[in-house]
Amino acid sequence: MSPVKVQKPIVKVLADADAVSRECLQQFISAADNAIKQKGVFRFAISGGHTPKGFFELLASEPQTRALEWGKMHVFWVDERYAPYDSPMSNYKLAADTFLTKVPIPKQNIHPIPTEDEDFETSAREYAKTIRSVFGLKGGHLPVFDFILLGVGADGHTGSMFPNFYATFDTKDIACVVYLLDQKLPDQQVNRITLTHPVLKAASQLVVLVTGPEKAETLRDVLTGPPDEVRYPIHTLWPALGKILWLVDASAGKLLPYGH
Repeated sequence: MSPVKVQKPIVKVLADADAVSRECLQQFISAADNAIKQKGVFRFAISGGHTPKGFFELLASEPQTRALEWGKMHVFWVDERYAPYDSPMSNYKLAADTFLTKVPIPKQNIHPIPTEDEDFETSAREYAKTIRSVFGLKGGHLPVFDFILLGVGADGHTGSMFPNFYATFDTKDIACVVYLLDQKLPDQQVNRITLTHPVLKAASQLVVLVTGPEKAETLRDVLTGPPDEVRYPIHTLWPALGKILWLVDASAGKLLPYGH
């Protein structure tokens, strides 16, 4: 019986956060051009937080993005805090302020996670319903995003899949609620909605942005240690490791044995 080949992560360690953002931009442009050429539409999902902000700003400012066919794009969110769209905590607001209001993407092609309903589960179902409609899904089929942008926290979470939370183990839903309120996590104390890991793994391409020295030890453990989905929820993506590009700045990647 031949031994199982362990796939090595695809890692690019770049000089700094700006270089990470610029490489992400090139990956995005290539993915968009390829998807639109092949099928006439590009459907992508983005994350929030500080790390992707530089990439978002480049989408709005770089001359090469003007040639993108924004009218053939649909944007979704990987996860969202349950806060109004104009809240500083909102991932939608971050994207709207940095690029969505500055590029010619049709309003009807922008699909934020709903956060208005008092019932969180209803909002998660509505978001899944929107995804099914835009992708033309039937039955239990999963959407196949052309490009998903992720980050990883110092605790190993991605999207809003945190250690020891049900969302990490949800394999039946497209989107689910993450009940963070009163859990005393270091992030803002609001509940969230997140895409589940089967949806993330189904994507054609995933790009994970990691910047900052505070991520160095976690990134080393995540990329070089054995998969541990309970401790590091991003390990739920390991079956799709060959589709994941890790864009890492030098400070976050300083402990890695490869990628330099």
